[in-house]
Amino acid sequence: MKKKITILPGDGIGKEVTTEGKRVLQKIAELFGHEFTFDYAAIGHDAIEATNNPLPDETLSKLKSTDAILFGAVGHPKYDNDPTLKVRPEQGLLKMRKELGLYANLRPIKLFDELLHASSIKPEILKGADILFFRELTGDVYFGEKGRKNNDNTAYDLMIYHRYEIERIAHKAFKAAQSRRKKVTSVDKANVLESSRLWREVVQQVAKEYPDVTVEHQFIDSAAMKLIQNPRSFDVVLTGNLFGDILTDEASQIAGSMGMLASASIGDTVGLYEPIHGSAHDITGKGIANPLASILSASLLLDISFGLKEEATAIIQAVEGVLRAGFRTVDIADATTPKDKMLNTQMMGDLIVKELSAINVSIA
Repeated sequence: MKKKITILPGDGIGKEVTTEGKRVLQKIAELFGHEFTFDYAAIGHDAIEATNNPLPDETLSKLKSTDAILFGAVGHPKYDNDPTLKVRPEQGLLKMRKELGLYANLRPIKLFDELLHASSIKPEILKGADILFFRELTGDVYFGEKGRKNNDNTAYDLMIYHRYEIERIAHKAFKAAQSRRKKVTSVDKANVLESSRLWREVVQQVAKEYPDVTVEHQFIDSAAMKLIQNPRSFDVVLTGNLFGDILTDEASQIAGSMGMLASASIGDTVGLYEPIHGSAHDITGKGIANPLASILSASLLLDISFGLKEEATAIIQAVEGVLRAGFRTVDIADATTPKDKMLNTQMMGDLIVKELSAINVSIA
């Protein structure tokens, strides 16, 4: 198989983790006889510094002609510390999602048994949890009209959804549930928000087309509580942009670290794959970022965009093997982790590549 992959390292640790994700994809190509070519493009703070545009036209052009995108992260403390800045890294991310039609964000919360103790939640509550989030990505309050009035003393952000936006992601969630445990939990705030009442109405209509799937509705506050209380009760979670942003970050603590969670942003054309963590400038350049979320994002890329399920599974097995052997990065280590098994970013990537070779030999 010949495919072109565009890498958007972005800002902060995005550069460090995508380097390891690329290495794993290169090893997969070598082991399974594929030909992957790689291109790079700028986004976020680095793009602003170079062009005053968080998503340059050159970048967008490359993304529209690629087969898949491996993304790092955007963000910089400069913008966090000065909310008055008009041009911001996150604008590039939002524009990219809109321009590429990436309306569905898939975030699998897969727990590795070896990391059950890395979470602050009791292992007996976590064990066996397997959740797939479908977060709508191009609507809601992030894209609604926003502004200030009354001499800057009042600010507003419009939470808005169109029926078609809800329908298309609902169909994806229900179809995914059919190949899992056949349950969809739709999360909204229909007791307060009119946009949520439309959300619930549309989800109920779509559900009729999937009689083999059970659907339940939960308010966002209740769902946030139950996610910690009983994560095994969830299968597929379907929700809007804002609520999905919050719930999936909360769910990262079920897995023990944001450094372990991959995601896919898809629509009807190209797919974008990224770890859910941010640019983490507090650890940038220290070589301690966990690359496993980027590596697992590469697994999703192979599966969803290229249909290479065996190759995608090989990456997951490699991660499991390395964790089973006791190797850790600092974010998933604990007091019992031996010093000789504490790895930096590149060392973790080295071990995954080595484990992939061993897995491929056993498969052959």
